[in-house]
Amino acid sequence: MKPSVRGQRLIAAFLFGCLAFDYPILALFNHEGTVYGIPMLFVYIFGVWLLLIVVMAIIIEMPD
Repeated sequence: MKPSVRGQRLIAAFLFGCLAFDYPILALFNHEGTVYGIPMLFVYIFGVWLLLIVVMAIIIEMPD
């Protein structure tokens, strides 16, 4: 993969992360619901964080 394509994909992942952690989206998950006793907001934040780490690792490790 060309460095410019890899860079563009990493920038897209970064922008997705900025959008996912922005206030209006976070407000959707800030309510009384829980998942196995964990508040929905924490599940969402750590889930998206994990997803971003996995996506960036896949982008970086793709063969050229």
